[in-house]
Amino acid sequence: MTDRHHLLVHGTTFAAVDDRGDISGVRGGGSPDGLFVRDARHLSRWQLTVDGALPEVLTPVGDGDGARCVLVPRGGRQEPPAHTLFREQAVGDSSFVESLRVTSNRPVPTTIRLAITADADFTDQFELRADHRTYTKSGAVRSRQVLDDGLEFGYRRGEWRSCTAITAEPAPDGVEETGTGARRMVWTLELGPYDTVELLVRVMARPHGDKRALRVPRDPAALNEQLLALEGEFVQGVAFPTGWPELAAACARGLCDLAALQVPATGPDGEELKVPAAGAPWFLTLLGRDALLTSLFALPYRPQLAAATLPALAATQATETGANSVAQPGKIVHEVRHGELAHFGQVPYGRYYGSVDATPLFLILLGAYVEQTGDLGMARRLETHARAAVGWMLDHGGLTSRGYLVYRADKGGLANQNWKDSPGAICSADGTRPVGTVTAAGAQGYAYDALRRTAWVARTVWADETYAALLEQAAGDLRDRFQQDFWMREASFPALALDGEGRQVDALASDAGHLLWSGLLDKEYGEVVGRRLLEPDFFSGWGVRTLAAGQAAYHPLSYHRGSVWPHDNALIALGLARYGLHDEARAVAHGMVDAATAGGHRLPEVLAGYGRDSHPEPVPYPHACVRESRSAAAPLALLTAVGGA
Repeated sequence: MTDRHHLLVHGTTFAAVDDRGDISGVRGGGSPDGLFVRDARHLSRWQLTVDGALPEVLTPVGDGDGARCVLVPRGGRQEPPAHTLFREQAVGDSSFVESLRVTSNRPVPTTIRLAITADADFTDQFELRADHRTYTKSGAVRSRQVLDDGLEFGYRRGEWRSCTAITAEPAPDGVEETGTGARRMVWTLELGPYDTVELLVRVMARPHGDKRALRVPRDPAALNEQLLALEGEFVQGVAFPTGWPELAAACARGLCDLAALQVPATGPDGEELKVPAAGAPWFLTLLGRDALLTSLFALPYRPQLAAATLPALAATQATETGANSVAQPGKIVHEVRHGELAHFGQVPYGRYYGSVDATPLFLILLGAYVEQTGDLGMARRLETHARAAVGWMLDHGGLTSRGYLVYRADKGGLANQNWKDSPGAICSADGTRPVGTVTAAGAQGYAYDALRRTAWVARTVWADETYAALLEQAAGDLRDRFQQDFWMREASFPALALDGEGRQVDALASDAGHLLWSGLLDKEYGEVVGRRLLEPDFFSGWGVRTLAAGQAAYHPLSYHRGSVWPHDNALIALGLARYGLHDEARAVAHGMVDAATAGGHRLPEVLAGYGRDSHPEPVPYPHACVRESRSAAAPLALLTAVGGA
């Protein structure tokens, strides 16, 4: 088995296969392999053998929407391969399809014994994380049943039921036990001289609670046609910059990825929606912050993303307090999960509200969407939800009592609840973590913008002048307080956060760029911050680092303390343009576009923070999501910030 994994993504379904198209079922590590649907692994092993041996890779699986490889039996230079296998795979909605063409290279009849060893362990994604946690599953039972044309794996635990059905054309000649939970489907193929034989194998995953009447497409080509048609819909009509072909290619690639990352959700009236998932492999689900930022970036080009994200998040808005879920009335959800562990409450993420910034971002998107599209109906429909979100910011969020949006570490969930949510991400320059409640700088910018935009909606759509004036006053007061409490005079830069005693957390961090995007800083301060972000300790040549180099807390391979995030840089570029720093915005955009060009025009979730002067290509971050919705939409934000310059 190789260490490389190739992701095939379609909605809530993804497959991770190796260079030969196999699935090993290895637990743990930075990237899982298998077929996953709605947080559960529906294929944990999928291994092709020919005459009892693994074939050699002639052409490995490449990067793309489908998986294609060419395999041959093991041999030497003196004995050319007796046959060649052309393997193609694709994923669809809860499905995985494979075609195998076996071509004889001999002038005489040939007999081949081909086998696929398959298993489905139905492991929850949270069990495969690198933290190696274990979860008790009392009463869980797995089953295996041979079908006329394949086999079926089943799983039950209490009321939880799921299954994986595998069918083949032609049907296997036999299904063998392996001494483990896996089963081996076997075909004996008789090939004439230079003959070709084709097998089609289809996998249908049925996660718990899914009662839809689904049909597995006939072959990988049919699935790929579906995905290409969906991608075409997303790309069609977008005016790409003609003078900057690399940015145009990054925008097109991003839109194609967004098409594949659409997952189902439900609106307030039970309507079916499609919203952007956060990313594959670990976050192929609705995350509030990610969906909101993605929709904001794409708003001028694909407003339908916002039109789905807003009601989907309104439908999941908290209406009561929940200790384990960190829910409070009016709060917008951080994460929605559909897996077994969430169902039984063994992880808190079924509906988890551990985010201090999703709620203001919801209000920002609502205001921006109404302004962009003129859809006053959306503002009227979601008025109750918007007012509840403002109420959360003022009350539970802390704006009234503390003067800022604040959060505490959640022992059962996330230590940090702003966008830099990893442990230790919020720190001083020396790496010291704040104690007590945390007041993250970026979230205050979001709150300021949310108050101003909602005031505009209240005045122009809801005809509530009194409420609008109240929100404008709250925004102005927040702006005055922030510049007094956060501005570090010696560094001429805002603090990353305040600790529980109101002391400045003095790391120099990219979050300052979010303050430019939200317009929280006075023009003089904003210009100083914007130019500072382009100095060499911050700007790697590919983008602005999350933490400036040279500080003790900096590490180029840290998730949030020195890496380069495309969505972070997209917000920074928009902020620089807002403050009239157009040369700086173009520098950020060019760095990001160059990084995308080096990666086949696709931006990953995050890059390492190594400088362009020390390595001629961007260095990957080892555990990044390969497809991530915010990164996919980031080129669109860059286009908004700088046009085709």
